[in-house]
Amino acid sequence: MINLSSIDITNKNLVVRVDMNVPIKEGKILDSTRIESCIPTINYALENNAKVLLVSHLGRPTEGNFDEKFSLKPVAEYLGAIINMPCELILSMESNAIFNGKTDIQFLENIRFFKGEKENCQNLGSKLARLGDIYVFDAFGTAHREQASTHSAIKNAPIACAGLLLEREKNFLSRALNNYESPYVAVIGGAKVSTKLELIKCISSVADYVIVGGGIANTFLKASGLNIGKSLVENSMINTAKDLLEKGKIILPNKVITSKTFEGEDIKEISVGDVSDEEMILDLDLNEETIELIAQAKTILWNGPIGVFENSAFSKGTRNLSEAIANSEAFSLAGGGETLLAINKYIKSDDVSYCSTGGGAFLEFMEGKILPSIDVLNSKATGS
Repeated sequence: MINLSSIDITNKNLVVRVDMNVPIKEGKILDSTRIESCIPTINYALENNAKVLLVSHLGRPTEGNFDEKFSLKPVAEYLGAIINMPCELILSMESNAIFNGKTDIQFLENIRFFKGEKENCQNLGSKLARLGDIYVFDAFGTAHREQASTHSAIKNAPIACAGLLLEREKNFLSRALNNYESPYVAVIGGAKVSTKLELIKCISSVADYVIVGGGIANTFLKASGLNIGKSLVENSMINTAKDLLEKGKIILPNKVITSKTFEGEDIKEISVGDVSDEEMILDLDLNEETIELIAQAKTILWNGPIGVFENSAFSKGTRNLSEAIANSEAFSLAGGGETLLAINKYIKSDDVSYCSTGGGAFLEFMEGKILPSIDVLNSKATGS
């Protein structure tokens, strides 16, 4: 894979695929993390006197139709404000203003407004790639999707390379998969075992301990023979959970926080063996032994909250986990939207060694899969 930092981009026109799919309400950016993560690549290009045409998707509009609700105009305006430079919005790939505007940074309107994006249309990808001299892929969050702007554009570009963010993501995630130090502690939370099964299997092969939480923990608790009452569970995954438990790496809670309703009726903190038929497990209490495992770790991977932390009554586990990771001296890697929300709520992103911008891409990479965008970048570099 060719990296942006290794090629001469002086006075070149760069088409840069970024992931600025951010939450917007009434024209206001609610979370700018993905925008800010792209700034290093943009600044690097401008410092080398290159011109930049940014490409991103936003939401899920009907392909081929303009919909103001999904316009990137608020994103372009926000970006322009934080880099202190106008960011011109380009509505059409046929526009004569591309790389000929009044500013060195431009933003193509939502790529999903163009028909053929989702089905990886070769014509759209080729058209997109040839708008500039170099196609820079810097959208790690979309690297698991085989679409026109994430795959065929790379394939058809005269020169294609990885941006600074993608390079950084790949290096940090690879460290947790291949260049880790032990003891290695993984924390896997979330609702369903089925969505994290491959991750649990893959990480179990490298980690010394796998702490499970959320609905995932409920399935493992039931598989171990415990009553979980009315808790969320995947009965179809019980046998799989039993097989994973036999490997001896899964860490289950000793105490849980239960309630009869999600609203918090009759909340109790009880032993994991004392859950009644009417109760739901909505949070975990990390015991001293588990906190100590995190404190002694040299590598920590965290994906998914371990309780319904949106409700303060069930936030104790995720809050204590966040603080334990923040206090650890280990190399720590976190990924997933809810995980990052928890980090921003209870600690600071700087308290974690690296917070990935990927959701599905993060999962697939950590499952050991080759992401389509990275695969085609590698093929492009070798000429295969």
